Amino acid sequence: MDENLLQYEQELYNLGYELICGTDEAGRGPLIGPVVAGAVILPKNYYLEGLTDSKKLSEKKREVFFEIIKRDAIAYGIGIVEAQEIDEINIYEASRLAMQKAISSMKVKPDYVLTDAMPFKEYFVPVKSIIKGDAKSITIAAASVLAKVTRDHIMYELDQKYPQYELRHHKGYPTKRHLELISIYGVNEHYRFTYRPVRDLIEKGGIYEEV
Repeated sequence: MDENLLQYEQELYNLGYELICGTDEAGRGPLIGPVVAGAVILPKNYYLEGLTDSKKLSEKKREVFFEIIKRDAIAYGIGIVEAQEIDEINIYEASRLAMQKAISSMKVKPDYVLTDAMPFKEYFVPVKSIIKGDAKSITIAAASVLAKVTRDHIMYELDQKYPQYELRHHKGYPTKRHLELISIYGVNEHYRFTYRPVRDLIEKGGIYEEV
């Protein structure tokens, strides 16, 4: 059992906090689709063997943990901010908004929030921003799994609708293959127009498909 993953939670339990929420986002870097955040309140002293930062887990393991976390959590929520709003307010603010949406959607309200490197200003409960929190806090790690798996599922749905972009394989990140494909097929309304590869493509050729 990795005691370090419970360090922040234990400190807060000792201070009298009971409903500790972790939140994290997935999808800052992709060219297409929303940024998605997860929020979760786990039972006191909860531990799940192998749970860590979702980026370090295999897709199969993430899917397993996704179901376990939803089953075991006191409460959990998902927050989604679509590409158009990302373009309007920038990805940093969109990530914060997605986290706050995820927290607001939970049926149980937290008395403390731990975030992965995202400060909140004037929030309704105390908030602690932890650098690389998804590898240091089990609650943030659990939220990172909820966010990553939910976003991957959205990408699979978009892949079925737009198979030409091969989204299933690169999840919307600006891989060499993805950049080749948008240069051939253009982009659609789900893309983030303020992201440089997309913006440059539109400026050069005006390639945009209304869908």
